Amino acid sequence: MRKTMVLGLLATAVVFSAAQAQVVAYKATLSPASEVPPVQSQASGAAAVNVNSATKGVSWSVTYAGLSGPPAAAHIHCGAAAGANAGVAVDLGKNLASPIQGSGTMTDAQMADLQAGKCYVNIHTANNKGGELRGQLAK
Repeated sequence: MRKTMVLGLLATAVVFSAAQAQVVAYKATLSPASEVPPVQSQASGAAAVNVNSATKGVSWSVTYAGLSGPPAAAHIHCGAAAGANAGVAVDLGKNLASPIQGSGTMTDAQMADLQAGKCYVNIHTANNKGGELRGQLAK
């Protein structure tokens, strides 16, 4: 009985460790100069995105200051390296007050783009519909 309990606890610890080891942190510094094309703005920001490669779950915390107006939308875009634009992969939600926090999931293709450095965080405003702040996600 005691051996079974010890083995059970060890198995649980291994599973827990494996799940923890699969979370990868990505970060980005958000700037108007990183937009394509670059925009004129005094805004700045940062993004922290954690991804669980086993579940394809993603969680984020995005902070910003100095936007030209309230944020109209915020997304993770995937499929483009720095200097190019791509479609929306993950909508960061409706509550866009800084810090923007939430969670969602990614597809296999989006996960591959993220690992290849082809995903970025973008915050859009009414004055800059294409985006006012952008930052490429990197480990």
